Amino acid sequence: MTYNFIDLFAGAGGLSEGFIQAGFEPIAHVEIENSACNTLRTRAAYHYLKNGNNYNSYISYLKGEITRNQLYSIIPKNILDSIINLPIGTENNNAVQKQIDKSLGNKKVDLIIGGPPCQAYSLVGRSRSKTKMEGDPRNYLFIQYAEYLEKYKPKMFVFENVLGLKSAKGGYYLQEMEKIFNQKGYQIKLFTLEAKKFGVLQNRKRIIILGWKNDKKINIPNLEEFVTESNYLVKDLLQDLPVIKAGGGADKYLKYRTETTEYLKSYALRNGIDVLTQHIARPHRDLDKKIYKEAVRKWNNNKERLNYNDLDEELKTHHNRDSFFDRFKVVAADLPYSQTVVAHIAKDGHYYIHPDIQQNRSLSVREAARLQSFPDDYYFEGEREGANRTAAFKQIGNAVPPLMAKVIAEKIKEIL
Repeated sequence: MTYNFIDLFAGAGGLSEGFIQAGFEPIAHVEIENSACNTLRTRAAYHYLKNGNNYNSYISYLKGEITRNQLYSIIPKNILDSIINLPIGTENNNAVQKQIDKSLGNKKVDLIIGGPPCQAYSLVGRSRSKTKMEGDPRNYLFIQYAEYLEKYKPKMFVFENVLGLKSAKGGYYLQEMEKIFNQKGYQIKLFTLEAKKFGVLQNRKRIIILGWKNDKKINIPNLEEFVTESNYLVKDLLQDLPVIKAGGGADKYLKYRTETTEYLKSYALRNGIDVLTQHIARPHRDLDKKIYKEAVRKWNNNKERLNYNDLDEELKTHHNRDSFFDRFKVVAADLPYSQTVVAHIAKDGHYYIHPDIQQNRSLSVREAARLQSFPDDYYFEGEREGANRTAAFKQIGNAVPPLMAKVIAEKIKEIL
């Protein structure tokens, strides 16, 4: 039996991708950002063409042989229309739900998934806000999420967010969530999950809330007990990619440097086609490249992280010398996981320095996507067609790792 879902606050579709890989059928994705909606449309095109044995058309797009509009022209309108580019809220809910209902037809919704923007709950977001995010309307987007639970009455739901949700306003928001979800007829259970336990080569922790109808007696598995055995290192994720310098690479397309690795094969990240896209690195100032080399040397020689205050004076340009000592950090190839990939990677790459001192750059878009466990045929769009490095980085940093999402989906499928 195939179960369906609606994805609210869908972003680039990392959570959704895991559920699709586990056999769930998407009814609709709702997302405010134009670039992310284009990514969702392109991924919907991929799934449609792959399922219809017309995968070559998608490969042609990855090779740059056809345009985005040409790709979309061979996709049924109802599939593209299921990507709803509107903000969730009282002003737009009627329009959003009208489009969902059109995509839904006579079916009932089995599952709602998604996670509202996390800035309102994140520790970093609160530290940067003069008001500690007090009064920010994003604090209460869970109320909108609950409205969709009330309308569509899914059997279960999955709510994803950052660890700071537990401590935001002394736990007030989390308590309010539980109250409103209970009022809408759902019990909930909260899990703190580490992506590295799900095959993701990244130290990323997230909150996952599972909800189910009050009238159902079901056994919710402890997701925190799930651990996949892994002897892989970050180098297993990087070593088959072509050597590029800062500002180098190509959006469409490059050839792989070597055969695939056991890690990439085991988790289907490099999944059978010899078309590499978005292996493109941002340019850097000469000053930053000197710092990058120092950071890589320090790690390679002593397994030590660079402390900003230890740099030579001529390399120091930041006035703040009392915090953020690790603002330059190597993604170490010889560790089993990297530091957390966050949306700030769209602004600079200082916290994500490539471990190869000869390449002397920060991570490419494709390398960041792999750290988030997106397969190589996942293409991140911008508002306009073509290389959109900044938009891609932002989407990747905000995403849920598909490998983690897939395990959650498989557990929910067992329950259903």
